[in-house]
Amino acid sequence: MVHHHRASLLQHHDQQKLDEEKQQVEEMKELRGRLVDYACHHRKHGHDALLLMLAGFAFVSCLLLLLPNSPFSAAMDDLLQLGRMRRCDQEMAPTPPAPCAGVPYGAVCCDRSSPRADLCVMRGDVRTHAASNELFLLDAAAPADERIRPYTRKWESSVMSTIDELRLRALPDPEGASANDAVPARCDVRHDVPAVVFSTGGYTGNVYHEFNDGIIPLYITARRYNRKVVFVMLEYHDWWMTKYGHIVEQLSDFPPLDFSNDTRTHCFPEAVVGLRIHDELAIDASRMPGNQAGIQDFRHMLDDAHRGRINAIIEEENAAPQASPVAAALAKKLVTEQLADDDKPRLVIVSRNGSRAIENEPELAREAARAGFRVTVLRPRPDTELAQMYRVLNGSDVMVGVHGAAMTHFLFMRPGSAFIQVVPLGTDWAAENYYGEPARRLGLHYIPYKILPSESSLFRRYARDDPVLTDPVAVNAKGWQVTKRVYLDGQNVRLDMARFRRRLREAYGHWAAQRRRQQSQPL
Repeated sequence: MVHHHRASLLQHHDQQKLDEEKQQVEEMKELRGRLVDYACHHRKHGHDALLLMLAGFAFVSCLLLLLPNSPFSAAMDDLLQLGRMRRCDQEMAPTPPAPCAGVPYGAVCCDRSSPRADLCVMRGDVRTHAASNELFLLDAAAPADERIRPYTRKWESSVMSTIDELRLRALPDPEGASANDAVPARCDVRHDVPAVVFSTGGYTGNVYHEFNDGIIPLYITARRYNRKVVFVMLEYHDWWMTKYGHIVEQLSDFPPLDFSNDTRTHCFPEAVVGLRIHDELAIDASRMPGNQAGIQDFRHMLDDAHRGRINAIIEEENAAPQASPVAAALAKKLVTEQLADDDKPRLVIVSRNGSRAIENEPELAREAARAGFRVTVLRPRPDTELAQMYRVLNGSDVMVGVHGAAMTHFLFMRPGSAFIQVVPLGTDWAAENYYGEPARRLGLHYIPYKILPSESSLFRRYARDDPVLTDPVAVNAKGWQVTKRVYLDGQNVRLDMARFRRRLREAYGHWAAQRRRQQSQPL
């Protein structure tokens, strides 16, 4: 009886094992098919997608390939064979030119396909008329009448309604225009280079929008002209040019024009009205001329733009009046201490006033110093010179700050540096998409620190089971105004140093590894 029961169990076990193996075979066949389908779908994008996929399955494949007759190995063989199909990659179609990239002489072309921004190109005898907010194309091949607001937040009707609208008119026979048409009869200033027309209005005043909506799209649009281009600005601001003039000078050899207040008729052989934008604080190199200018090239341009001013600031500091003997002795002591700290990595805390401030910021600074960093607390003001910010951050190894517009300054960090972003409640998506992913593309070591509800000031205002604390996604779904009121304007953070210390150790370890690699490289 016992033997029969045992035999039955063994028989049942064998059958169960056989069924499981059969199910595994079927599942692996299905996986094999899905993997091959995936590879076939993505191989037109080059080898990168295939390599990323293989890396994702590397650990599992190493285990499964040890199994005899594993169907997974067959799937891998198929994938590797796809990798050998060089003809498919060699015949990959090149990136198509951007719409309106090849406009013939005497024509107007408008690209309205992007959800982010419209862009129009006029080629031929282009003339400005500020009084009527119009650009004219004379002796055009065909009549055309277009309107455009040259700002890169097309989907936000509220802000777009504040942007000046330009009318673009192509006239085949200017002499036949009606008496009401203000057609410029002559050129007061004739330019031999194209114009790029854009607005410095909208969200100007917020550093994130200044770079994301303006400076980076201007770089994307103007770089192909190799500085042989004139910038024509709507809603011109003197302070904007004071702040970003060094960058503008890197993109154009000519002074910019204030469209509304320059009543002269300016004539151009071409005008691009509006700016191209790729993504949040990003440049897609495959969509740039020569497929070469990416966000790293933009970063090099920032270096060139600020180098001269930073050198001047250093010279001004060195030329400061001599201090008293007591002050000189104190300065000497500080220099001695600084030299002792030169071997330490430099960490900058970008401080915030008002909402999303770090309530225990002094404790954070002390903890970072104990972790081995030389700490600087940067408190930018609206009138802080951009070159000063660039000098501090470009010379640092780690930047720490709470999610907000000031995190745009990660663009000033050297590739290979570390960026710790404190992510308050309800800001996960924005923190990752606006700053996290762009920082990785720049080559930074991005370290997010997502706070716990107990680290938020909201923890002291709401019940423990309130959705504000337990389900920020549902709260954000109520709309932007709720998100802004609750999570952006109504929240500060108090860091749990026991948790945050791990991020500091990670940043220090990254710096140490970077340094070892640099020291191991031959001179």
